[in-house]
Amino acid sequence: MQKLVFYCILFTVGLSSCNTQQDNQNPNSDSSAYTMYYNGDILTMEGDSAAYVEAILVKDGKIAFAGSKEEAMKRAGENHVMVDLEDKTLVPGFIDAHGHASLAGLQAVAANLLPAPDGPVSSIADVISAMKEWEKNNQAIIDKYQIIIGFGYDDAQLKEKLPPTADDLDKISTTLPVIVIHQSGHLAVVNHKVLELVGYTKGVKDPPGGVIRRKKGTDEPNGVLEEMASIIPIAKFYATLDTVANIGLAKAGIDAYLKFGFTTIQEGRAAAATVDTWKLLASRNEIPVDLAAYPDLVSQMDYMHTVGTQKNYTNHFRVAGVKLSLDGSVQGKTAWLTQPYLVPPPGQPRSYKGYPAIESDKAVDALVDSAFANNWQLITHCNGDAAADQFIGAVRQAANLYGNNDRRSVMIHAQAIRYDQLDSMKALGIIPSFFSMHTYYWGDWHRDETLGKERAYKISPTATALNKNMLFTEHHDAPVALPSSIMILYTTVNRASRSGDIIGSNERVSPYVALESITKWAAYQYFEENTKGTLTAGKLADMVVLDKNPLKIEPGAIKDIQILETIKEGKTVYKK
Repeated sequence: MQKLVFYCILFTVGLSSCNTQQDNQNPNSDSSAYTMYYNGDILTMEGDSAAYVEAILVKDGKIAFAGSKEEAMKRAGENHVMVDLEDKTLVPGFIDAHGHASLAGLQAVAANLLPAPDGPVSSIADVISAMKEWEKNNQAIIDKYQIIIGFGYDDAQLKEKLPPTADDLDKISTTLPVIVIHQSGHLAVVNHKVLELVGYTKGVKDPPGGVIRRKKGTDEPNGVLEEMASIIPIAKFYATLDTVANIGLAKAGIDAYLKFGFTTIQEGRAAAATVDTWKLLASRNEIPVDLAAYPDLVSQMDYMHTVGTQKNYTNHFRVAGVKLSLDGSVQGKTAWLTQPYLVPPPGQPRSYKGYPAIESDKAVDALVDSAFANNWQLITHCNGDAAADQFIGAVRQAANLYGNNDRRSVMIHAQAIRYDQLDSMKALGIIPSFFSMHTYYWGDWHRDETLGKERAYKISPTATALNKNMLFTEHHDAPVALPSSIMILYTTVNRASRSGDIIGSNERVSPYVALESITKWAAYQYFEENTKGTLTAGKLADMVVLDKNPLKIEPGAIKDIQILETIKEGKTVYKK
């Protein structure tokens, strides 16, 4: 997902029309009065098991009381507002442990190439058809950016089990650049026009940290680009970004999050321009929920020395830390493993293990050293266990130099993490933020293509981490997946793949634990456990209304839960 920060420029025309925030309402028109929520399952998330209260009192954006309805009525006094939950469920606002807020709206503008259930594409022919349909309906984008763009193809779900190629995309256009981005964000396919524009001709060398795939038996690029190789054609369009377009994308991203109950969201691996856009929106009071940005440590080092980090939000925005990326994606077969992939990508030997984003351990050590020296919270993308080894080693070295007291470093994804590595992470205070949505979206693919059954059944080892007394969080990595809190809960609890296979039954956890991972544990990850994560008197009135209680229905039915209302500091920012 880390490469998609460069893609945002392509999706910004017309996004401002997607906003739903204008409909926000405050149920309490008198800020001096109390608002009381009652007559539902009010799940506080305090403690290690489910605890409920009869009523919540909200005043001035905070929870003033949580307890019995009788006591709440006494405290509320005159002129209070009553909100009848009508037997629905109230939980703390969901906290985005990792995602890319300004990119979450891109599916609304790019051609939707996602497979079912989120999109219509199941074959290369479907990719071409969807792109042609998008071309027909999006002339404004094409006129401004001179590009035809799609997002979300996944060869794991295409019937060919192969990506499209430049030859396929030439059927869309030979005169305009055509780019389709893999659902993981770590690969892209381009047509011959793009190959020509960027100089990817026969015999060209692979760029550091990337691979240009070739036609079988030749040195001629076939249009499939991995990691850094995909950045070069995208970057050519970066200069076309303008403020209006950037703002439109950011607002569309917010809208996507609000519909899923998130009251704290993340801009992971941000560029300076992205941070500046959020700052501009904050200055206009146009960010309705809290947004924490993590600029890219490699490319934004100088910028970070200028802006620094902030503990508190200003108009709902702060720079919270920095992001480092050490490998690619497991599903795209670019993550860096210690053992070979079960089925290597075309043209690779059986010994293929993926590759690092930064080959030099010394370079990684220096980057982690900088984060520790400046007291910047560090969140680091590691999908493969080799990348995890690199990160753990760098943290251990930096901790010896600068101390490691309550830094709350985070390993993002930790897909192929080994159990022994969890022990090392626990000792170093590294929080794993798992991506259990993979068990549904790519579980079968990991079992049969990337990792093999033994390793696949251990991906995102939540129960093992829990048994080791480790706190963990869960995330969606939007736009790799939709920013769906409900799919996070469903997959963390069930671990059922598309085919119905259980991807590691011994790693399933309870619905309550799954909720902890996107409420109070996620608040802890952000150093915000004193203000968020539970429905506790004195904390912010960040809340979500669900149509059903995930603790009281069959685990398989969790996926059907509806978000009815998102409430930030007592104000309704989304209502279904």
